[in-house]
Amino acid sequence: MKKNSPATSSPSLAGSRRDFLGKSALAGLATAGATIGLTGCKEEAAPGKAAVPAKAADTGEHIKPGQLDTYYAFISAGHGGEVRVLGLPSGRTLKRIPVFNTDCMVGWGITNESKAIIGTKPDGSLQYTTGDTHHVHGSYKDGTYDSRWLFVNDKINARLARIRMDTMECDKITSLPNVMGFHGIFPDKRDPVDAAINYTTRVFCGTEFHMPLPNDGRDLDDPTKWGCLFTCVDAASMEVRWQCRIDGNMELVASSYDGKLAAATQYNTEGGADLAGMMSAERDACVFFNVARIEQAIKDGKATTIGSSKVPVVDGRKAANDNPATALTCYVPVGKNPHGVNASPDGKYFVCAGKLSPTATVIEVNKVLGWFGGDVKLPRDCVVAEPELGLGPLHTAFDGKGNAFTSLFLDSAVVKWNVDASIAQFKGDKAAKVVLDRIDVHYQPGHGYASMGETKEADGKYFNSGNKFSKDRFLPVGPLHCETEQLIDISGAKMSLMADHTAYPEPHDGIIVRRDVVKTRQIHTMTDFPNAVTPETAGIERKGNKVQVRLMSQAPAFSMPVIKIKVGDEVTLTLTNYDKVEDLTHGCAIPTYNINFIVNPQETKSVTFKADRAGAYWIYCTHFCHALHLEMRSRLLVEA
Repeated sequence: MKKNSPATSSPSLAGSRRDFLGKSALAGLATAGATIGLTGCKEEAAPGKAAVPAKAADTGEHIKPGQLDTYYAFISAGHGGEVRVLGLPSGRTLKRIPVFNTDCMVGWGITNESKAIIGTKPDGSLQYTTGDTHHVHGSYKDGTYDSRWLFVNDKINARLARIRMDTMECDKITSLPNVMGFHGIFPDKRDPVDAAINYTTRVFCGTEFHMPLPNDGRDLDDPTKWGCLFTCVDAASMEVRWQCRIDGNMELVASSYDGKLAAATQYNTEGGADLAGMMSAERDACVFFNVARIEQAIKDGKATTIGSSKVPVVDGRKAANDNPATALTCYVPVGKNPHGVNASPDGKYFVCAGKLSPTATVIEVNKVLGWFGGDVKLPRDCVVAEPELGLGPLHTAFDGKGNAFTSLFLDSAVVKWNVDASIAQFKGDKAAKVVLDRIDVHYQPGHGYASMGETKEADGKYFNSGNKFSKDRFLPVGPLHCETEQLIDISGAKMSLMADHTAYPEPHDGIIVRRDVVKTRQIHTMTDFPNAVTPETAGIERKGNKVQVRLMSQAPAFSMPVIKIKVGDEVTLTLTNYDKVEDLTHGCAIPTYNINFIVNPQETKSVTFKADRAGAYWIYCTHFCHALHLEMRSRLLVEA
C-alpha cells in the first residue's frame, strides 16, 4: 500500500497549538485589555523546532494513542442530514459535516453563507431544515478518487450536495426538478465524450418515487400517468444538465469505468401504486443509460421540457427504445426487487443484488454495449452469472482480486464469492466454487463497502458492514437504539470481524478512502473570502437602519470591545479570524439573538439579525482558543 509522508502540517504552519497556548497565555496576561495585535497570536514555530506529528499506523489492526488511521470513511447520516467522517480502523469520529441539517456548533443554517447554500425563502428563513442523506461518493480521476469533491443526496427534498474535500465543508446544493425520492447517486468515473478528459464531469441521480409530471395537481387519481426521471448534474457548476424519463422506480446508481454507461437498479417495473401492484412481476430490472446517445439526442433537439423546468428531458421508456441502434436505454432483467448495483474494479461487470431473490446478477459491460450496437440479441443476454448467495442480498463490494462481498439483510451475514467462478458456474461448470466464505454480522446489514472498493485501486483490506439493528451489542439507551458499523478484515482467505463501532441512526452508504489520497488544508486562505474584514474596513458602518459591523478576532480578543447599535436596526455582523495557527478556531455567540457560529483560521463568516430588544449582550467566543478564552468578549449595547 502506498503511504503518504507522516507529516500532517504544512511547513508554514509548523507552530504547534501547544506552543501557541503556552506562549500566548503569557502574552495575553500582559495585554489582557488589548485588542487585535497580540504577539502570541502571530506565533510561528520556534527557530530550529518543528511540530512533531503523529505517526501513521503500520499494521492498522490496532491504532495506538498518537498514531493516525490508515483510511478515512465518509458515511451518510440518513435523516440526520449530515455526512460523517471516521478514521479506520479505529472507528474514531473525526468530523461531522453538516449538509442538509442545521448545526449550532459550526453555525450551518445560521450564517449568511450557509443559508445561501441551503436556500432561503424571500423572508430569509431556510427553505428546508430537514434532509435525508443516503449515498456518499467521491469525484474521480482515471478511475480512482482525486480528493476534489464528495457528493451526497437528499432523498426527502430531491437535492444534491457537493462537499469540498480540502476543507470537508459543503459548498453547493442543487435542487432536482420534477423529482421525488431522490435516492441513488454516482459520479461518472471519466468524461465519456472527450477522450482527453479522464475525470468526473457529471453526477448521475436516480429517482425512487414516481409522481405526476409536472406535480402541479394534475393526474392525482391516475398513477398510470406518473413517471420517474433519471438526472444528470454537471459536477463543476452543479447545474442540472439533462433528465431521462424511464419506466419503473430507481433504487441505486452506478457508472462504468469507461464513462460510457450509467446504471440504476429498478423495482416496481410494473408501475404500481400499491404493494400488490408493485409485486406482480416475476423480475425487475437494471436500466442502463447510453450517456453519449442521450447527450447527442439533446443536441439534435430531440428533448422536451416538463412544467416550468427548462431542463431538457429525453424519453428512455421501453416503448420508445425498442431499436438497439437508436435506443437511449437498455432494460436488463434481474432478480426481484433489486437493491445495490456496483461496478467491479476491472471495469468488466456490474453486479446487482436481488433483495427478494437469493441471487446476485452479474452483467457484462461489453455485452450491454453490444446490445446497443446490435451484436447482442436480447437485454437478458447481457447477464453472465446469477449466483445464489443467501437471503436478502443488498450491496456488493470488491477486493480487487476477483472476489465480491455481498451483504445479506435477512441472513444477517456477509458472503464472499468469486466473480469468475460464478460465470463458470452459469456456463455449466458444476464444480466451480462460487461462495468462498461467510461471516455473521449484528444485525440485518444494509449497506456494505470495501476499502477503495469503488475504484480501480480496490485493495482488499477492509469491509464495513453498516447494520440496521444492534440489540444486545451495546448499553441500552432507551427505545431508540444506536446502530452498528462492523469492521471486517477481508485481506485473508477467511473474513475476520475486527470491531463494533456505534453509529447514531440512521447511516446508509459510504466509501473508505486511503489516507494518502485525501489532501486537506489546515487553514483557510483569507483572499478566498470577498467579505473578509481588514484593519482598514473594520468597524461600524450605518446606512439608515442598516448597520454593518465588521469584526476581527485574534486570540484572546475581538477587535472592538464595545459595539453600539439601536433597536430596530438590521445588523450584519461579519467576523474574520486573523489567527494562523492550525486548529485555532473562534466562536461567536450573541445571547437571546439565536446566533452562534465558528470561524476557522483565516476564515470569514457573517450573520444578519434584527436588533429587536434593548439591553447589553456579551458577544463571546464559544470555541476554546486560549488560556484567556473566557475573557474573549465584546459588549453589544442595543440602545432603545
